[in-house]
Amino acid sequence: MKIVQAANFVAPNSGGIRTTLGHLAAGYAGAGHEVVQIVPGDRDGEEQTPHARVLRVRAPRLAGTGYRIITQPWRVAALLDQERPDRLEVHDRATLAPLGRWARRRGVPSLVVSHERLDRLLGTWTPPSLRGVLPVTAAADRANAALAGSFGTVVTTTAWAGAEFVRIAAPNLRHIPLGVELDGFHPDCRDRTLRRAFARDREALLVVTSRLSPEKRVDLAVDAVAELVRRRVPVRLVIAGDGAARGRLERRAAGLPVTFLGFVADRHRLAELLASADVAFAPGPVETFGLAALETLASGTPVVAHHASALAELMVPGVGLVAAGSGFTFADAALELLDVTPAERAARRGAARARAEGFTWSATVDGFLACHTDTHRATETRPTSTSDAGFDTDLPVAHPGRVRIGDGRTVTGGGPGALPPAPLAA
Repeated sequence: MKIVQAANFVAPNSGGIRTTLGHLAAGYAGAGHEVVQIVPGDRDGEEQTPHARVLRVRAPRLAGTGYRIITQPWRVAALLDQERPDRLEVHDRATLAPLGRWARRRGVPSLVVSHERLDRLLGTWTPPSLRGVLPVTAAADRANAALAGSFGTVVTTTAWAGAEFVRIAAPNLRHIPLGVELDGFHPDCRDRTLRRAFARDREALLVVTSRLSPEKRVDLAVDAVAELVRRRVPVRLVIAGDGAARGRLERRAAGLPVTFLGFVADRHRLAELLASADVAFAPGPVETFGLAALETLASGTPVVAHHASALAELMVPGVGLVAAGSGFTFADAALELLDVTPAERAARRGAARARAEGFTWSATVDGFLACHTDTHRATETRPTSTSDAGFDTDLPVAHPGRVRIGDGRTVTGGGPGALPPAPLAA
């Protein structure tokens, strides 16, 4: 069959969605399907990649993000009329959401991937003085109901991301975890020479891999380093990534042992950095999957994740910790992960790798193809079905792990939206 993927937030230096599109296209092509991708560009154009034909639509830049956003969805609809897809797969819930109605009118089975959790994003963008006043949840519910009503299937990559669709009882929700490049990111990539280029032997090497935008909260990692320095802990933080918030973060990190690498295009070099680190921070509170964190675990490095994000689902015992959103609590968690014997450190590296091995791109491709081939699901409403691969799909009330809360104590439960860890095997 002919599968057309349409997406925004795709750029040469972008991360998760670009990576996801590439692996899905490779899997579809390997299964014998034709793949066409429609993405934003600086001009209209077409190119052939090993696994897909890529159609670029001229699109303006979104200020402060480095991304181009297609603002004229009818131009994408015109391309779809030309391409006549058998299946439509949309990786954007903003300007490309009208494509769901295009698919319904033409009887084309469709799915949309919700890469963001709207209620949490709206909460993040709401000024502190208006939090609890503006009807953020109600607005998100209305938008989510419209999205679910337009497409045959809504796909989320974690139960945390899907919770806002469960709340409105969307009947066409499907959870399909993403995968990780297990061959590319591996503990064997550890490079002592690279490590010494950033940190002395007595220093702990901390790392963050993230787009530098406000919602990623990389400032928490910088504040954690400031707290560790105050406690006279020898550390060095390396930040791999770029974005509009870089200047502000550099000013915040002035005088601290923090190195900004910018975007690291060489994936092998990035894998070496992740495998050589002692601890990684994943401070984003609205991460719906956290591919960078999963790559870190695949590299054998423990992660400190924000307790309010979907990453709490990754943090099974022995692979890392979840922490409340402050530099103090992230520093506490980092110290706990660093204060171990060599044998304990080796065991943790093995556990981190084992956790990541439960998430393969082949399973992700199988899950998406199951959606595409289930034409009844794609064209009619029926009760929710979930995948048991990777993440849990039930929604209990709390995460059973420990969360640093800021006064030295630990509590049971990961806070709002945190969910129990998934099994190690997909």
